[in-house]
Amino acid sequence: MNEKKPIKAVLILSGGMDSTTLLYDLISQKYEVHAITFDYNQKHKNEITCAKKICKKLHIPHKIVDISVLNDLAPSCLTRDQWEVPEGNYAEDSMKQTVVPNRNMVFLSLAASYAIGIGANEIFYAAHAGDHTIYPDCRSAFVSAMSTAFHLCDWNDVILQVPYLYWTKADIVKRGILLGVDYSMTWTCYKGGKLSCGKCGSCDERLAAFSEAGAVDPIQYQ
Repeated sequence: MNEKKPIKAVLILSGGMDSTTLLYDLISQKYEVHAITFDYNQKHKNEITCAKKICKKLHIPHKIVDISVLNDLAPSCLTRDQWEVPEGNYAEDSMKQTVVPNRNMVFLSLAASYAIGIGANEIFYAAHAGDHTIYPDCRSAFVSAMSTAFHLCDWNDVILQVPYLYWTKADIVKRGILLGVDYSMTWTCYKGGKLSCGKCGSCDERLAAFSEAGAVDPIQYQ
């Protein structure tokens, strides 16, 4: 009896906790995963290095795409050296400075081109419930609109999958622990230091997620 051929999928992999957990999740579901990472000259380029190492460890095909033009087009504290990355909780209004305008639409559009080119019918990204307040391109309405666009963008159907859309970051950590995710290989901090700052909104959310999940974050902080 012939074995069922694995489903080919493209995953947008940042090198952070959420997309890395999703990578392990897809592997556990026997997907044939092709990872794509975007270099937009972000301050936190450490995440790209992490994505490389993770894919190498797991033997996942990995494409890194240079879209540094986004740095010029999309003003944000993540793309402007003269703007400081704010510290504090994601609920604070200052965290909106971390929005890179329309970033996920750009990422998803390029991921769709890649998927169509390699014959993959499913595209995954790891937006989650904690993103909804700050990032417009992580909301369910945006996902629904992009899903419709993906259905129409090619003669073959392209399906957008966002399985963590209503999960908290703590839910993701709990899932990752069950999957054996090595979180020491991931990068979350929005600042460009050698160690995570522990103070920016992204670090704050990560630390809170591990605490809520009853687990210890394995990375070092300043």
